[in-house]
Amino acid sequence: MPTVDVAIIGAGPSGTAAAITLARAGRTVVVIDKAAFPRDKICGDGLTTGALRLLEGLGLEPASVGSWQVVDDVFVHSPGHRTVRFPLPRDQGRFAVVARRIELDAALVDLARQAGATIHDGHAFTRIETFDDRVVVHADGLEPIVASYVIGADGMWSPLRKALGVNVAGYLGEWHAFRQYFHSVSPEAASELHVWFEPDLLPGYVWSFPLPDGRANVGFGITRGAGIPTRDMKHLWPEILARPHIRAVLGAGAVAESPHRAWPIPARVDAVQLASGRALFVGDAAAATDPMTGEGIGQALQSGVLAAEAIIRAAADPAAVRTDYTTAVGRHLAADHRMSLRLLRVLTRVRGTELAVRIAGSTAWTRRNFARWLFEDYPRAVLVTPRRWRRGMFRQRGAY
Repeated sequence: MPTVDVAIIGAGPSGTAAAITLARAGRTVVVIDKAAFPRDKICGDGLTTGALRLLEGLGLEPASVGSWQVVDDVFVHSPGHRTVRFPLPRDQGRFAVVARRIELDAALVDLARQAGATIHDGHAFTRIETFDDRVVVHADGLEPIVASYVIGADGMWSPLRKALGVNVAGYLGEWHAFRQYFHSVSPEAASELHVWFEPDLLPGYVWSFPLPDGRANVGFGITRGAGIPTRDMKHLWPEILARPHIRAVLGAGAVAESPHRAWPIPARVDAVQLASGRALFVGDAAAATDPMTGEGIGQALQSGVLAAEAIIRAAADPAAVRTDYTTAVGRHLAADHRMSLRLLRVLTRVRGTELAVRIAGSTAWTRRNFARWLFEDYPRAVLVTPRRWRRGMFRQRGAY
């Protein structure tokens, strides 16, 4: 049987981030995924500053992602149709990018291979055997893989969680999102990022994220239990697209180029079990999504790196690995998660959202810093976590 230091189930951003980190530290790594890459992933495709810094640290080159679209201006539309432009810094690196997941994830898989990880895509995980000193991972079409540790990067309904008996029965996620690609959009939609806080969707929102060649990723997200049943999203979508203020940005010539897709989003990293025996869970399998925005790529990358680092530091002691990883997630993600939950309560009401947009857009300073804060240029809860304070933290350069 092939014997490795770590087996990783799932080759999305969290799994490849872990694989790259481990392989570069000299660990032997095998990654399996049921999909054959490149494969599409339902997503808004937005990359925050935090995600971009992590991608840069992993060595991803923007040129390897054909749909890489830099964003310089963010337009937020309040429930009362107040529009505020939030400029991101120019000539200081990149603070926001949109990139299609079909290309981004494939580029990360290639990067993991280059780092020395073995990738088996197109092979679905089937079961796991656990022992005191190892695990044995089984997948369709592969010999059993013996590993010291296993990392579950296999999504919200993680098959590894289920196999280990630590899944959350009946869990449907905190958000549900709906996305469709458009072509022939207006010049504004092709270059600017727009967010609409619609009164009937709060604390959810509608988005239009620009892509190259006159295209855009357009969609909306709602929080589960906020008043709109997820089954009604399909019927609501044409009406949202027809709203005059949204259509004005997309342009009269905008044409849907693919079927709409919907997906649930898990956002409860502060409550979910992060480890079991010799298994660690990352990305959506750790419910590591921002509960205020539904953004999860940066959190997926971060959790993958943290899991890898915990194994590198304490590989001889599974209990120490679990403690190290759980503590690191709490230190890097939990405080920001709790802050986002508090802010989400403000966005549940039209008056609170209207006031928040008005305050954020009141001066050039607030507009500039709100944009950087929104895109996780610095941690969301940095003001209440003094251990993360450092000189120049509000003036650092972007990625790349």
